[in-house]
Amino acid sequence: MKPLMPFLIACLLMIPTAARACSVLYYVDPETGHIYVVNSEDYWLDVEAYIQIEPPSRQGYARLWYGWDKFAQGGINAQGLFFDAAVTPEQAVPQGTRGPRKNLGDRLLAACATVEEALAFLEQEKLALPNSHMMLGDRSGRAVIVEWVDGERKLHWRTDNALIMTNFLLSRPEAGNYPCPRYQSIERRIAALESDDEPISLLSIGNTLGQAVQPARAAADGRVGGTVYTSFIDLTDGVFVLSYRLSNQNLVRFDLNEAFAQPKRQTIALGK
Repeated sequence: MKPLMPFLIACLLMIPTAARACSVLYYVDPETGHIYVVNSEDYWLDVEAYIQIEPPSRQGYARLWYGWDKFAQGGINAQGLFFDAAVTPEQAVPQGTRGPRKNLGDRLLAACATVEEALAFLEQEKLALPNSHMMLGDRSGRAVIVEWVDGERKLHWRTDNALIMTNFLLSRPEAGNYPCPRYQSIERRIAALESDDEPISLLSIGNTLGQAVQPARAAADGRVGGTVYTSFIDLTDGVFVLSYRLSNQNLVRFDLNEAFAQPKRQTIALGK
């Protein structure tokens, strides 16, 4: 496993909003085909967040996920499949489906190698999220946002270089959380990045979330919310970086190929 390395995160104009707000970007470099994923996980800062790395076994593929309370909020596996989810206004789910049981993200990463397999897994398990949507992406360039709206499953596939997900439903933006300044900020920064002559990198893609992260802010009851962590994944080269609480001093970096080759489970408490 490689040692921790400095990784600059540019957080310029940060927009404080509700604690439960997340931003996810899947991006394919149009020049090289290189694939990157970045995510800002916003919630209450008192949760005990950690990274879990599971080795390959009879139960499934090697995988890395991050979250709290034994529940994966997002992650990636050794086959290059990525997932993340974001809260949305509540909607009616298809008849006969149910919400996730146990650790849905861990089960999905253990069982599936591609976006198509993950979609089939959700259908086979009859799973639907009434108040969230989910992004799935893999290293082939396939990426989709899955939503459950008006009793139907809706799929929003990547059709250009970027697929962006925040907290409004693409299928029904009028349901709430729209327009979204974080979504608009990421769009603007992607456009600026693509108009520049500089090569695109994990750092430059990560910086597109600079205005989407949430600084610490106390709610009316005194509980403090904000960006718990920001993750940066190079799907093509297998690099994973995570910044805890917007700090360059609280960084974790992995070569995913090396991490997935380890024979034992690893749990890494963030901020420790």
